[in-house]
Amino acid sequence: MKKLLAGLIISSMMTSAAFAADTIKLGAFFDLSGRAAFIGTPTKLVAEMLVEKLNAEGGINGQQLELIIADTEANPTKTASIAKKFIHKDGVVAIIGPTLTDTGMNVKKIVENARTPIFMTVGGDPVVMGGKFGSFKYVFKSPQRSSIAVKRLFTYLKEKNLTKVALLSAADGFGKDGASWMDKLAAEYGIEIIARESFGTRDTDMTAQLTKVKNSSPQAILAWTIGPAGSIIAKNKVQLGIDTPLFQCHGLPDPKYIELAGPASEGDRMPATKLMVVDELADSDPQKPVIEEFVKLYKEKGYDKQFPINTHSGYAWDAIMMVANAIKKVGTDKELLRTEIESTKNYIGISGTYNITPEDHNGLDVDSMVIVQVKDGKFTLAK
Repeated sequence: MKKLLAGLIISSMMTSAAFAADTIKLGAFFDLSGRAAFIGTPTKLVAEMLVEKLNAEGGINGQQLELIIADTEANPTKTASIAKKFIHKDGVVAIIGPTLTDTGMNVKKIVENARTPIFMTVGGDPVVMGGKFGSFKYVFKSPQRSSIAVKRLFTYLKEKNLTKVALLSAADGFGKDGASWMDKLAAEYGIEIIARESFGTRDTDMTAQLTKVKNSSPQAILAWTIGPAGSIIAKNKVQLGIDTPLFQCHGLPDPKYIELAGPASEGDRMPATKLMVVDELADSDPQKPVIEEFVKLYKEKGYDKQFPINTHSGYAWDAIMMVANAIKKVGTDKELLRTEIESTKNYIGISGTYNITPEDHNGLDVDSMVIVQVKDGKFTLAK
């Protein structure tokens, strides 16, 4: 009897071990608290929603996906520690996230040294830039590059003959990245930056910066930041009686922006993913049915009640889907997986159609973005 019992216990342990080995582990870390929790929390929900969907459909090659979730707290040091845990303790095959450019940069060297693919959901370009920014062989990102958003914005400004602009940019990694690309690309589009000011992401008043900007008499004001700071700029601009049009960056198309800025947001324009205006897309647009399916599932989950859909909503979905598609083809060997992700072609996602190359670990072009405008308290395609 004792031998039988021991045998059953051993058999049970072996079965449990086999089941654990049969799951494909993905690390997923986002700002679930901290200054970007309003982005990180719904990003986590979308990641869980997609993994649940994929597992219900049979998983990947018969294996279930397992998400190991962690909160980065907008803390670069903690993010680095979590990345090491994912790789060396949890044994993940790839990582999804984090939320902010600064935290992403802090794990870049870690994943490169560990040769572990990571698909980031950050806005800034340095995570997929080489040279002084370090190798990015194992680093990919799903949101549009800042350079792409700048090109889309500058194209629109040129079309509207708004060529003399003033720039307000956040003093964090994301803000500096946007300002840097504007400097590099301005001449190419006939844009002249006649004034520039910076601010902290937690600043609560931009009156001083806007007063200086007003004195330069620009044709347009450009703001490059995410979070409440963008709404503060919109409100302060109106309070100062400045009627110069305001353009925000691709990180702010979010109902929260309109909620925080109130009537001051009316007329503001910004580059965005097509997700924000799916009802206005032509039926011939290949992204439309993909986005519609995503929106339907998101609303069925009830997530939209607390976290209305915004331009960030599809980033984790696209990242996980491209990793999953690569695993289907080559399995979980990290070297083969990295190479396969880098070979992604014509993946029609929520945020655009991705064509990744060894030189471009994002794979989205200018045509993946539209310019949206706040009209009657809602986002619509800008005219």
